[in-house]
Amino acid sequence: MAYSNYPSANPQAEPPKQKDNRAIIYGLLTLLLLGSWGYIVWDKTKHNETIASKDVQISNLDSAKNTLQTEYNAALTRLDDMSGKNAKLDSLLKRDQADIQKKNSRIKELLNKQHATDAELKEARQLIGELNGRIDGYVTEIEKLKGENLQLTQEKQTLTVEKEQLSKEKADLTDKKTKLEEKVDVASTLNASNINIVAINIKRGGREKETTVAKRVDKLKVSFDVFNRIAEPGEKDVYVVITGPDGKVISNESLGSGKFTARDEGEKIYTQKNTVVFSTAQKVTVDVTWKPNSNFATGDYKIEIYNNGFKIGEATKSLRKGGLFS
Repeated sequence: MAYSNYPSANPQAEPPKQKDNRAIIYGLLTLLLLGSWGYIVWDKTKHNETIASKDVQISNLDSAKNTLQTEYNAALTRLDDMSGKNAKLDSLLKRDQADIQKKNSRIKELLNKQHATDAELKEARQLIGELNGRIDGYVTEIEKLKGENLQLTQEKQTLTVEKEQLSKEKADLTDKKTKLEEKVDVASTLNASNINIVAINIKRGGREKETTVAKRVDKLKVSFDVFNRIAEPGEKDVYVVITGPDGKVISNESLGSGKFTARDEGEKIYTQKNTVVFSTAQKVTVDVTWKPNSNFATGDYKIEIYNNGFKIGEATKSLRKGGLFS
């Protein structure tokens, strides 16, 4: 077989070249990778948005919960402030105590939940509203009671003023009555007149003879008339005070002497007391006899007559020293 270095007139065809798909594959992979990244980014964004939305919801719920807690605390404070202010209000609080306690327990339970739902917070809001509504009713009752108390206070003040006026009028009338009674009392004091003092010497056989010699005097007889136009009829005490020449009141308890109270002089000793049966506007004669168990001294004897604490008469009797044949 002969070989030649010359090209053949019919050259042999070259085998077809294979198509390169790597670029497409790389492109597809790149697209897939980019798509995955995009999805991841989108999913993460959505997740973050969901988290952010939930955070906002939680924040809103927490804010609402805090607001409700503040309203609830304020309601409790108002409720506590009402206790002990009024007996009628205390009675209302006692009457509603069970229902109020029930609402308080439920509100506390709802507000103490860590993740309270919107429905639970809505229930808590409703219960707090009911509690505030009841408190508002108490406030209305308080205002009503204040109005009634104000009216009662005004009426009491009016009555107090009227009472003070009546008390003043009564005091004035009492004072006038007292002064009138004092005037009547003073005016009803008996008046003594026609005072007569006789020194008596008792002779043998009981015969009496008037004398002025001291050593012969056995007794003093004092007589006087009493009279008053307005004094009430009845028994009147008349006190006779006999003062001796030595300036001392002559007295002897065994003979009826004692003490009485004079209006101007205070406590005073009397020699003898006589009880007179008196009739209004009628003159009554009073006789007083003083017979001591001792001798009379020489000098002046002052006789004072008292009634109703006032001195109503006074006179003097002198007894002289007798002579040799007196």
